[in-house]
Amino acid sequence: MIKEKILIVEDDQDFVNLVRDILLRENFSVISASSAEDAIRKIRKSKPGLILLDLLLPGIDGVEFCKKLKQDKGTKQIPVIMLTSKRAESDMVTGLEVGADDYLTKPFRPRELVARVRAVLRRIRDHDEPVKVLAWGELQINIDKHTVLVKGRHIDLTPNEFDLLHLLLKRRGEVLSRDFLMQSIWGYEYFGTTRTVDMTVARLRRKLGEAAQQIETVEGVGYRFNDEETES
Repeated sequence: MIKEKILIVEDDQDFVNLVRDILLRENFSVISASSAEDAIRKIRKSKPGLILLDLLLPGIDGVEFCKKLKQDKGTKQIPVIMLTSKRAESDMVTGLEVGADDYLTKPFRPRELVARVRAVLRRIRDHDEPVKVLAWGELQINIDKHTVLVKGRHIDLTPNEFDLLHLLLKRRGEVLSRDFLMQSIWGYEYFGTTRTVDMTVARLRRKLGEAAQQIETVEGVGYRFNDEETES
């Protein structure tokens, strides 16, 4: 069986060794880079299946590096989990907004790290399905191409934003709880707060503009994509 390759981008070698040991025990292949520039060289040689990225890097920091990865056609599909000591909600929001698939703060439990890595990889693999298009009004999403159009205009979404929109649209009319959305999209037993879901919905609404009017908040429960036609 081919081992999934994980790239750790971190300048603390002791921490790299710790994470490497955890992942090797789970049968992953592991490489590391001490800076964004070093990581770029490693990626050019052999593209990893997932990147674990620290925010506090020498030279180009983790946020800027993630932004560059997600803007490059050759690397935008590589999933990124930010693994950092920065615990402020604003840091998490920034990381997710530039395209990170997940955000995990230090210190963490080994099983939580492994669960999140497996969940992100599983979600990426699940996108390898036949071409399928879902549409509602002026909103259209292509599951195979992983694209979203509003009035024919391309909307750039992060993987988590896309998955959230896909799930809401696919099950339109149903009220989906925050816990259900967390489990379905992030794919692991969540160790923190479902505030992550709310932040992702907020970003999705901003990007979709008027097309997001169908995404309704059900107070105290979760969210629903309203399948009722609205009068123009």
